[in-house]
Amino acid sequence: MFRVLPLAALLLVPLSLAYAQGADVAFGSMRQDSDLPVEVSADQLEVNQSDGTALYTGDVVIGQGEMRLAAPRVLVVYGESAGRIERLEATGGVTLVSGEDAAEADRADYDIDAGTVVMTGNVLLTQGDNALTSNRLVVDLDGGTAQMDGRVRTVLQPGGPGSE
Repeated sequence: MFRVLPLAALLLVPLSLAYAQGADVAFGSMRQDSDLPVEVSADQLEVNQSDGTALYTGDVVIGQGEMRLAAPRVLVVYGESAGRIERLEATGGVTLVSGEDAAEADRADYDIDAGTVVMTGNVLLTQGDNALTSNRLVVDLDGGTAQMDGRVRTVLQPGGPGSE
């Protein structure tokens, strides 16, 4: 397995290693406190009291601290304790932004208690001029790290500061 922390270290790896089965990368400019309040805005909201869910649709934007998640559809699943969000399931094309880093995927599942976001399907992670793609990205918000799994691919940008 190919492991790197932080992404800038990729510049030291030969291009032939750019294809790998997994990669660890830093994610976000700071650690995210998953205990912070979750703010949601959307065009529509449907609440289902019988199964403890709320479905937000239409230009959904979720914020928690410095993190932003946007998607066309987000299902909020509440825990047994009153008003406690257990997880968020975002679908239809998801964008997750934390600091200077951004990730896009078909789907994202945010486990609030674990402080993890699992993004699947056509994952694209951008960090400055660098981009990585994979099948799956697991972001540890509390640790500020991410693990990419599946077929990981990147294009390295040579010529950083001092390369002339």
